[in-house]
This record gives sequence, structure tokens and C-alpha cells, in this order.
Amino acid sequence: MKIYKAKDYNDMSRKAANIISAQVILKPDSVLGLATGSTPLGLYRQLAEWYEKGDLDFSQVTTVNLDEYKGLTKENPQSYYYFMHENLFKKVNIDAGRTFLPDGTEADSSKACEDYNQILHSVGRVDIQLLGLGHNGHIGFNEPGSVFEKETHCVRLADQTIKANRRFFATEEEVPREAYTMGIKTIMSARRILIVVSGADKADIVKKAFFGPITPQVPASILQLHPDVTLVADEAALA
Repeated sequence: MKIYKAKDYNDMSRKAANIISAQVILKPDSVLGLATGSTPLGLYRQLAEWYEKGDLDFSQVTTVNLDEYKGLTKENPQSYYYFMHENLFKKVNIDAGRTFLPDGTEADSSKACEDYNQILHSVGRVDIQLLGLGHNGHIGFNEPGSVFEKETHCVRLADQTIKANRRFFATEEEVPREAYTMGIKTIMSARRILIVVSGADKADIVKKAFFGPITPQVPASILQLHPDVTLVADEAALA
């Protein structure tokens, strides 16, 4: 694992964006695995800025997202489909037909997961997978448990995750209780993995995930077994 220490959130975002942009420049038809949440926002802003300057071309890029809330429509401002379009896709020249997320509107969990697995298999191996890190060690929505889930599955969100996501909704009751997420096997099959982490409140889980035992109770700990992982974190998160 390569670890890059950033001074602060903005520095972390620029360093991580440099890694993504280099991937796109070196391989214009890259398959990018993308993540949502507050941590990647600065990274996406930086990529959009470089596109506006003419430094990046996304026209041949394919993207697959980690997860989506079950039950939210694409028009819902809290859906990850909406998040990705507002914060990246509509700001660059990416082909919307090459951007993929699980279908949160599909009520049949088995069908939603199988459909997304087929998409993931069809686009080929992810060149670089972007990840955030949950306070309980989740990656995607792979919550702590007794086993590492393999492929796309429907997960019941942990109370800690619901509380953490409460800030995006008007009330805690509006936070979805279930989500569709890529499994650990799918994440681990990416050629490269890029993790972005910011804030002192993540310092404890960074230590557990990357310097502690490998256990499904800390899902991100499995990343210790991946051959090409880069962690970009600010000083507070690496404390």
C-alpha cells in the first residue's frame, strides 16, 4: 500500500484527482469505479476544472458506481445517480450511456443485483476503483459482518451509517434503510484501488482498517491483500 499524506482536504482532493487524471490520460478508454459522499466532492470538482481547461477528455471513459440507495428515484436529490450527474457527469464530456449505477428503483433485490452484476461483467475489469471509508470501516455499503460478501448484493444499512448519512436528509426517518452495493470480490478485482480519507474522526478507523487484523468486522481491512492500493489522506486522518 502506498500512502500519501495531504496537508488538508483540498490537498487530498488534488492529489487524488491527479491519480485519476493520469489514468484517463494514459488510457482514454479507462473503466473508472466511482464513489459518492462528501469526501470525493473536491476530487470531482478538480477533475471538472481540468476538463474545462482542456486538460482532460472523458469521451471514451466508462464508469461504474459502487452503490445506490434502494427505493430512491433517479430524480431524488439524495440518490447517488443524481449526485454523480450533478457533481461530475454533467460537467464533463462523458457519454451518459457509459455511466452505470445499480438501479435503486428496482424493488426486486435479486433482479437489481443480477442486472448490475451483468453490467459489471460486460464493461470489463475496472482500471481504478475509487473508495471512501466509513466510520465503521465499510467500503461501498459493505457493512461489518461475519463474512465478506462477493458480488452485488442488497444490504441493510448499519445504524452508524444511517446516522452518518442523516446530514443529507431532512430527517433521519427519510434515510433509506437498504442499498445495493458492489461486493468485496468485485472491488478487489479492480486493477488499482484509490482510497480517499479526510478528518480526525476517521483516524481510528484508518488505523484499524490498514494496520489491524483482516476481518469482515472491518470490511476495508481486506484491502491489505490487494496488490495495488493507494491511500490519500490528510494529516488529521493519518494521526
